[in-house]
Amino acid sequence: MTDSTAATAASVPLAPRALPLLGHALPLLRDPLAFIMSLAEYRSMVRVRLGPSTAVMICDPALTRQVFLNDRVFDKGGPIYDRISEVIGDGLSTCSYTLHRRQRRLCQPSFHPTRLAGYGVVFARAAQLKAGSWHDGDVLDVTQEMMTLTTRATMETMFSGSLSEETMRRSLADTATIVSAFFRRMMTPPLLRRLPTPRKRRYDHARNRLSATIAEIIAERRADPTDHADLLSALVGAVDEESEDGKKQLNDTELADEALTFFLGGMETTAITLAWALNLLATHPDVQRRLQAETDSVLAGGQLDPAHLPSLGLAARVVTEALRLYPPAWMMTRTLREDAELGGVRLKGGSILVLSPYLLHRRPDLYTEPDRFDPDRWLGAQPDRATYLPFGAGPRKCIGDQFALNEAILALTAIVARWEVSPVDDEPFRPKVETSLSSRGLGLRLSERRTGGAGGTGLRDAAVPRPASAQPSAEPGGACPVKHGER
Repeated sequence: MTDSTAATAASVPLAPRALPLLGHALPLLRDPLAFIMSLAEYRSMVRVRLGPSTAVMICDPALTRQVFLNDRVFDKGGPIYDRISEVIGDGLSTCSYTLHRRQRRLCQPSFHPTRLAGYGVVFARAAQLKAGSWHDGDVLDVTQEMMTLTTRATMETMFSGSLSEETMRRSLADTATIVSAFFRRMMTPPLLRRLPTPRKRRYDHARNRLSATIAEIIAERRADPTDHADLLSALVGAVDEESEDGKKQLNDTELADEALTFFLGGMETTAITLAWALNLLATHPDVQRRLQAETDSVLAGGQLDPAHLPSLGLAARVVTEALRLYPPAWMMTRTLREDAELGGVRLKGGSILVLSPYLLHRRPDLYTEPDRFDPDRWLGAQPDRATYLPFGAGPRKCIGDQFALNEAILALTAIVARWEVSPVDDEPFRPKVETSLSSRGLGLRLSERRTGGAGGTGLRDAAVPRPASAQPSAEPGGACPVKHGER
């Protein structure tokens, strides 16, 4: 219900530099982060034009939290989710309010702490094998290497490592094509999006092939009812006892949507978070040395294990700070299901709202020296739920947040245990702004550590043994300090 004394959306100021027909599309495409940060001065809200449509940008943390908490009124929708849903359909991260509660209940068992522990074993093994494949003096394409690492780890946690190398390679290529197209498609008017350009043909081919791969995997799993102790087994076996319409399990279409949701979220955004964390360490050698010391002390020359997670405090703070500075889901959108009042302004049903964790994370009134990398700002402090939003908040907060954090912390530890990373040159690396804050093109130089921790245990050629049982261990999944964005 709206307050009859509230102002209307027309009273909200319009951001400058809007062009006829295009609106603010050009500044958003040219330098979207600079444009978004220029809106922070409005404090409360400001109107932004996306082509012929107008959206309301929310710049205030309290109003942002109000939107996140009331998902019945402020529902998933808008240009970001419209483009993502082209690939993942009505998965948990894109489905409407009317579908979300049931799907959340069905997906929740996949992220039970007992299963997270088993996933952690996969993360640790994959990270150590990847770190052991490099050579002293290599210049890494960091994002590509992290994508390869997280693809392997995500596929094994989802599908028990039953996929061939060719399937993994193909899925990685298709995913890279899809995610690189999201932001441009979001900014492109509908008529132009339909033109059969080479870029669109590549996008459609990758989308169709990745969907076919997932459908084939699901068909094989339906024929094999064994619990493989992986995420897909949990989804196939999940039962919603609260279902009121008789749909107590996910059908094949729903399974495919959820599998694509978790695959894309578990691979691309965790890889980006790791790439940014490594770049921050490379440009802050003092923090890197402290992290090496922590790693050496915790591992004590042994193999990395999920049981180490509670002791990896600095690694967790580095990941937390990387997510603050470079939240993968840097911008989110919502659509009003009905007329509503927000911050003293009446908004009509169907209105589009834009929210930006990146903007809030860099506001100087919310964070001291917000552009400075300072993992120790989290010493003895939990992130504020209103101002720290890499996973969203409220009922749609990312269901895989702990999954992502554990994977990133373990992978970062495995890399730092063996390698020192340094910049290739003195030129600061800037994000490639897509649907995520991409680190594509980031290169870092490796120097092998000669002493200390796992760096001296010969992990280059060591195969990390798989547990005799495929069942998850009873070890805890670690303390919570990546879109992951939202679910």
